[in-house]
This record gives sequence, structure tokens and C-alpha cells, in this order.
Amino acid sequence: MAWNTEETRRRLKEAAVVEFAAHGLAGTRVERIAARAGVNKERLYNYFGDKEQLFTTVLSDELAKIAAATPFDSLRDVGEYAGRCFDYHVAHPHLVRLLQWEALEYGDAAVPDEDGRVAHYRRKVEAFRAAQADGLLAPSPVAADLMFMIVALAAWWAAVPQLARMVTGPVDVARRRAAVVEAAHRMASSAQVTATR
Repeated sequence: MAWNTEETRRRLKEAAVVEFAAHGLAGTRVERIAARAGVNKERLYNYFGDKEQLFTTVLSDELAKIAAATPFDSLRDVGEYAGRCFDYHVAHPHLVRLLQWEALEYGDAAVPDEDGRVAHYRRKVEAFRAAQADGLLAPSPVAADLMFMIVALAAWWAAVPQLARMVTGPVDVARRRAAVVEAAHRMASSAQVTATR
């Protein structure tokens, strides 16, 4: 019987997401990933090289998924863009945990595939900058800072759910989403800037 390579890779990556989100790069054991996937650990090494390369692959895949799920077609409604990002993080809280583990592992040092990720974010920043130039978004803060704040606004609820619960009370996803959308609108609205002058 032929071995289904793609299915095995998929199972290993799915198991790795769970393990890395729970234990980070340093705390995850290859044996646990393999056992969760129902695969011999040698297959993991054959397909991904080592644990660090698997972490990089998993995180890259997860970042591609959020990019696909939250298309960046237009910034005419930056609040709704923030709302879609919030929705994604509510449904997939493991992404924020993976990014937090990456930050703990690498600190300020360059991360694997940093150049590719920087290029992706530069395209988003350029879209923010163009929307500012067209008067769709407030000219301040600068585009990169505004984009980062929108990302943080949408993701921070998943990053520190215990703090969100302590500050805002029991989980009310609809209320939180509405707050994210409104805050993003207020941060980015060119009408808001004009009204305050």
C-alpha cells in the first residue's frame, strides 16, 4: 500500500499546531507531535527536517491562512477589516499563541523567513499609505503604526484572554467585535480628524 505523503504531512502539521501553541518551540517534543498525528517520528524528520523547521512551516501556513481569510481588498472600511481579523483570532486563538512563542524564542533577532514576511507586511503598509494619500484614512499616525495598531487591536483579545475577562467581564464576542470595529474606525477615520480640527 502506498504511503499518502500529503495526508501524513497534513496530520503532522495539524498536530504540531496544537503542540507548539500549547508548549512553544522549546517545550514541544517531536514524540508528542508524532503520537498525536499517529505517525512515526522519523516521518516528521523526513518531511520537515527538524522541530525548528516544522515550527517555521506551521507558523508560515497559519499566517497564510489568516491572510487568505481576511482579504485586504479595500481600506474603505478599516473597521470591518479589523472586525474580520478579530473574528479570525476568536476562531483560531492558536495563531496568537504561536506568534507569542516565536517572540519568546527569537526576541529581537531575525526570525526564519523574515524577509518574506516583511515583504507581505510592506504591501499592507503601502495600502494604508495609499488610503491615507487618497483621504480614505487619517494622515496620522503614520501608515505602518496605524496598521500595527489595527492588528494589535484585533488580536490582543486572544493574546491575553484572562486580562480581557478581568477588565471587560464575561466573554461577549459580539460586544467585543463591535468595540474593535468602532475603535478601528475612530483611529483611522479621516472624518474624525477633520471634525477635531
